[in-house]
Amino acid sequence: MLHRSLPAVLPVLLWMTASACAATDAPRWNVLLLFADDWGRYASCYRGIDGRPGLNDVVSTPALDRLAREGVLFRNAFVSAPSCTPCRSALLSGRHFFQCGRGAILRNAVWDAGIPSFPLLLEQAGYRIGKSYKVWGPGTPPDAPIGGQRRAFEQAGRLPNDFSEHATRMLAEGHDIAAARAAVVAQIRDNFRAFLDSAGGGPWLFVCGPTTTHRGWVKGSGQTLWGIDPATLRGRMPAFLPDVPEVREDVADYLGEVQAVDAYMAALLAELEARVLLDRTLVVASGDHGMPGVPAGKCELHDHGVAVALLARVPGGTAGRIVDDFVSLPDLAPTCLEIAGVPRPAGMTARSLLPQLAAAGSGQIDPARTFVITGRERHVDVARDNNLPYPMRAIRTATHLYIRNLAPDRLPLGRPGSAAAGAAADAQVLERDTFAAYPDMDAGPTKAWLIRHRDEPEWRWLFDYAFAPRPAEELYDLRSDPDQVRNVAESPEHAVIRRDLAARLDRELQEAGDPRLTAEPEFERPPFTDVEERKRP
Repeated sequence: MLHRSLPAVLPVLLWMTASACAATDAPRWNVLLLFADDWGRYASCYRGIDGRPGLNDVVSTPALDRLAREGVLFRNAFVSAPSCTPCRSALLSGRHFFQCGRGAILRNAVWDAGIPSFPLLLEQAGYRIGKSYKVWGPGTPPDAPIGGQRRAFEQAGRLPNDFSEHATRMLAEGHDIAAARAAVVAQIRDNFRAFLDSAGGGPWLFVCGPTTTHRGWVKGSGQTLWGIDPATLRGRMPAFLPDVPEVREDVADYLGEVQAVDAYMAALLAELEARVLLDRTLVVASGDHGMPGVPAGKCELHDHGVAVALLARVPGGTAGRIVDDFVSLPDLAPTCLEIAGVPRPAGMTARSLLPQLAAAGSGQIDPARTFVITGRERHVDVARDNNLPYPMRAIRTATHLYIRNLAPDRLPLGRPGSAAAGAAADAQVLERDTFAAYPDMDAGPTKAWLIRHRDEPEWRWLFDYAFAPRPAEELYDLRSDPDQVRNVAESPEHAVIRRDLAARLDRELQEAGDPRLTAEPEFERPPFTDVEERKRP
C-alpha cells in the first residue's frame, strides 16, 4: 500500500522539501512599499531615459532618485490595468486584473475572499503588516486584501492625501511654505513611526498609499509650492498634450504633487535610517497608473496610462542599476512571497522579480521578459442606456504597442453628457465634476480645455483621439512614433507585425483564461454592469 501510493505522495514531499529550503534560505527582509495614486512614470531619475526631452526634465525628486542611485530602476514597468482598483487587485493577488473577479472593475468592485493576497499571506507567515491611506479601493470590503482598517496607521492624520489643498490653506493662514510642507510631511513619518513602534523585532510589510497625485489639486500650486514654472514645460510636452499655457500649468501642478510624493519618500527613508533599519528593508516605490484627466493617460493603454515608475533599494544589492526587462506590477506579489519564504498560492500567475533585484548588472536580465499584457474593463461610467464599459486588451513590446478594442461600437471614455452638448461647454463645471462629460476621463483643466477647443481645426484630431469611436485594432510603431498618436494598424508595411502581435496577445489571453474570450463574458452581465448611483460633487 505504501509503495503504491508513493508516486502520488512523492511530488508533495518534494514540494515540501523545496518549500522548506526556500523558507530557510529566504532573506525575510522588511518590505516598505510607497504606492502613490495616479503617479505614472515621473521622477527626475527617469529624465532622458528615452533619449528625448520630456516632462521629467522639470521635476525634481531627490529621494526617489536616491532609490535609483542606491538600487534598481526598472525602465519598462507597467500596470495590469490603468484604473486603481483593478490595478491594485492585480498587484495584491499576483494575477492579471481580469483574473480577479469583481476586483477587475472600479465601481461595484468586491474583493473575492477566495483569492489569496500577498500581504495576508505574509501576515500568516509571521510578518507584521500595516498601511497608511489607500491600498485597495474603492471596493468592498475596504482594503480587504490587507486586512482592512485593522491594519491602518493613520492616527497622525490624512493630510498627505491632498498635499496642495492643505499646504495652500496653511499659506493662507500665515504659515510659510517650509512650515506648510513640514506639517503635511510629518504625518507620513508619524504614521510610519507608530507602525514601527508596534511591529516588534520580526519582519514587517508596510504600504504607504498617498492619493495626492489623484485629482484634484490646487490651480497654480506647482509653481507656488514647488517652484515649477509652467513655462519650462514649453517644447517638452508629448504630442497628446497641447503645448499651451493652461495645459502646461495643469501638468506643472501635477508634477508638484509628484514632488510631494518624493517628500513622503524622504520622510520614510529618514525614519528607517534613524532606527538603523534601512539595510534590512527592501524599499519599493511605484504607483497604480498614469496621469488623470488628460488624453492617453489614466484609463488608457497608451504608455502615459499604463507605464509607471518602479524603483527598488535592495539590501546588499548592487547600486545604480537600470533593468530593461518588461515587468508588470503583479510581479511584486510573488517577489514578496519569495523574500519571506512563502510558497506561491494556486492561481498566482505573476513571476518573481527577485532575479532582477539580485542581479549584479544592468540591461536585460531575463531574455524571456520582452513584453507585457495590459487591459481595462469598467471604470466610473454607469451602465445605463446601453452605456456599457469599454473593454480593451493590449500587448506592449520594445518596439510596438498593439491595442484591441473589444467593443468598438462604444465610446471609449463614455458619453458627452449635457455639459458638453453645445459649443458653450462650462469649463468650470468640467473642472469640478468628473461626471459632467466623458466620465472615464477625470475632470480637470486639460480636459476642459480640450472640450472647449474641440471644433478648432488644430485640435480636432486630439479631441477625436481622446473621445471619438476607435477601430477594433490599433498599432503604434514606437521607433517612429514614441508618443503613440499615429495608428498604423491598417498600414500594409505593418501587416506582418500586426498579425504577429494579435496572435501573441490571443495566446497569452487564452492561457490566462481571460473571461473576454468566452461567448458571453461575465463583464457584460450583472453584477459587473449594475448601476451604482453616486452623488456629484
